[in-house]
Amino acid sequence: MQYRTLGKSGEKVSAIGLGCMGMAHAYGHRDDAESQATLELSLDLGINFWDTADMYGNGQNELQLAKVLATRRKDVFLATKFGFRYRDDNSTYIDGSPAYLKQACEASLKRLGVETIDLYYAHRVDANVPIEETVGAMAELVKEGKVRYLGLSEASAASIRKANAVHPVTALQSEYSLWVRDVEKEILPVCRELDIALVPYSPLGRGALTGAVKDLGKLEENDFRRGLPRFQTEAFANNLKIVEALETMAAGKQCTAAQLSLAWLLAKGDDIIPIPGTKRRKYLQENAAAADIQLSPSDVQEIETLMAGYSVSGERYSEGALKLVNK
Repeated sequence: MQYRTLGKSGEKVSAIGLGCMGMAHAYGHRDDAESQATLELSLDLGINFWDTADMYGNGQNELQLAKVLATRRKDVFLATKFGFRYRDDNSTYIDGSPAYLKQACEASLKRLGVETIDLYYAHRVDANVPIEETVGAMAELVKEGKVRYLGLSEASAASIRKANAVHPVTALQSEYSLWVRDVEKEILPVCRELDIALVPYSPLGRGALTGAVKDLGKLEENDFRRGLPRFQTEAFANNLKIVEALETMAAGKQCTAAQLSLAWLLAKGDDIIPIPGTKRRKYLQENAAAADIQLSPSDVQEIETLMAGYSVSGERYSEGALKLVNK
């Protein structure tokens, strides 16, 4: 495994991280035994950068991680998030208030069974709370030793600047992949100016760019992709053409479409640390191997030229969820 420096923290984390959401949230049934085996294998493969959040499975994902952290805490650079809260009807809203985030941190520490969270993200910017207030309260957690470094997720360039002026921001998590490149316009330049690592989530297009999803009918009933615009029948049929073209190119480079997609992200800069999610060992091994693929500038251009010949159909989120990003 290759390692990269996480922003201004100086910490070394694996070039490929592990997104843990799908183990307990949004992607169909749980398989706790396979998830635990995946977590343990990730450490054996040198993947030390784990990403979770308190809302994933309403705390259940943090509890899953705790079983492995109990014996291997020193091997993990642990990131979790706060901000999404559940209502009684299971709908969510954003709460970035100082009082709530301190309560959320205590709850995460307890579930994870750890004394300190390495990287604590505000999952979304709360439109009703100045970002300076949210980050000011997060900074107090650093002073108390409960959190080591601070991060933001899906924040705008303006919010990143405001937050970093209150306390150094170590990482920004945003969706970034071959079919979501919005961050290249304003977000990535600001992150580089302020020495903030970019941590792309859904670097494989929620599984679409792997080629593993060809038949929407095979998605489980409780798989949240069934409600995403890019996974609706007509849009998906178009998007599948992109995936098939990517698979053909990857085969020519003796790798998989998933590996080519991750290698492309890694080639975009040493400050980019993708966290592909999986709950299965076979996909974990495939993703980990992408760290060893070295793409030349001409390879990167070839991939981008291929993608430019297609237009992705559908938004990356539902209308309601889109209102919460880039704030």
